[in-house]
Amino acid sequence: MVFPRTTSLAAALLALVACRSDPIQFHTLTPIQPVAAVRLDAEVGIEAISVPPQVDRQQIVIRQSDSSLAILETHWWGASLAEELRSAIAQQLPNIAAGRRVSVRLDVLRLDSIPGQYALIDVKWRLRDLGEGGNAMVHCRSTLQTAAGVDIDDIVIAHQNNLQRLVEQISDAANDVARKCR
Repeated sequence: MVFPRTTSLAAALLALVACRSDPIQFHTLTPIQPVAAVRLDAEVGIEAISVPPQVDRQQIVIRQSDSSLAILETHWWGASLAEELRSAIAQQLPNIAAGRRVSVRLDVLRLDSIPGQYALIDVKWRLRDLGEGGNAMVHCRSTLQTAAGVDIDDIVIAHQNNLQRLVEQISDAANDVARKCR
C-alpha cells in the first residue's frame, strides 16, 4: 500500500513544480546614483502627476508594434507609475529655497517603452509661482527619448535618463519663470 501513497505524493509534487511561475522583478524610476544637484532659486513642489490609462498600472507595459501593447506580468514598478514618477522627480528637484516657491503639474501624454529601440516620455507641464502676487505661469511640453537595449533594465534606465533631462528643464524654468520653454 506504500506504492499508491508514494505515487500520489510524487504526482502532487510534480503538479506543484509545474505550476511554479517566474518571480516578479520590481523596477524603479529613481536612480541609484544621486544626481548632481541642480541649483534652484526656488522651492519646487509637485502638485499632481497624471499618466495615460494604458500604462497606469503596476506592471510595466511595453509597445510591441504601432498598435500592440504587452503587459509584463513578471516586471512591475516598485509603486504605481504615477508614484514612481513623483518620487523620481522629487528626489532630483533639490528644494533649496531662495525665497520663491513654485509648483509643477505634470500630465504625461505618452510613455513608450520599446525594447531594443528607445524609451520615450511626452509630457505637458505647468509651472506656477506660489509667491505673493505670483500668478506667473509657464506652460511647457517636453518630448524626451533615449535609446535603450533589449533588456527591461535598459528600458528603465533610459526612462531614468529622460526624467533627469525633464527635471533639468523644469529647474531651468523655475529659475526664470518669465522665460519661455525651449
